[in-house]
Amino acid sequence: MSVKYRLLDSHCHLEDEAFDLDRDEVYKNALVTKVEAVILAGSSIDASKKIVELTQKYEKVYGIIGVHPHEASTVPEGYLDILEGLLEKPKILGLGEIGLDYYYDHSPRDIQKKVFKEQLQLAKKLERPFAVHSRDAALDTLETLKEMGYHNGIFHCYSYSLETLREILKLGYLISLGGAVTFKNAKKPVDVAREVPLDRLLLETDAPYLTPVPLRGKRNEPSYVVHVAQKIAEIRDITVDEVARATWQNAEKFYNEQF
Repeated sequence: MSVKYRLLDSHCHLEDEAFDLDRDEVYKNALVTKVEAVILAGSSIDASKKIVELTQKYEKVYGIIGVHPHEASTVPEGYLDILEGLLEKPKILGLGEIGLDYYYDHSPRDIQKKVFKEQLQLAKKLERPFAVHSRDAALDTLETLKEMGYHNGIFHCYSYSLETLREILKLGYLISLGGAVTFKNAKKPVDVAREVPLDRLLLETDAPYLTPVPLRGKRNEPSYVVHVAQKIAEIRDITVDEVARATWQNAEKFYNEQF
């Protein structure tokens, strides 16, 4: 499908080793398919440093940097100072992805909470936006965010109920949806895609993960965000261009950046 308006992949991992052999080609594929801006999300200090490098290499690649809950137990000493330094680099828009993940529990939950809070404190201190990763941890995530009292954030790859969505929206968050909305038995993501206000919505791939239908089984990449846009347009009974235009404008407003 031809998209007149440009698309933005608000969350992916082009720094991942899955792209080491063809990163240039993947970037070009994105531009060809009208995905004209890509935001990379950090998962560790090393990944965040690599993201800074890639934002300098590719004109339409931007980044957020941070420590994912999986990596919380392995943060180096002084990691907050490192992140603060990286946030001063050009095209680094904020912190992310930060949060809690009780599905895998790769790091102890108390350490996840500590590192999440520390990064939220940094975002608050610097008045920078942030992207939240939250899986099977809705109550603790909301409790932590409310405790911090700073809500300039996005819930990336949102997977919770409509009730939780409504609470999150009241706090002022944006909602980012990806490939899960296209899955055959998807219910919650479809309900969310229908209910979330269009001016609070972002699109993402989370590449190389969560490849959308009809490309399941392949490695995900930013160019595939068009399938997410198409599905959301279908769910909402609007055009793909309306979805593209709104989500692009939402990203620019949220990050205070002209992409």
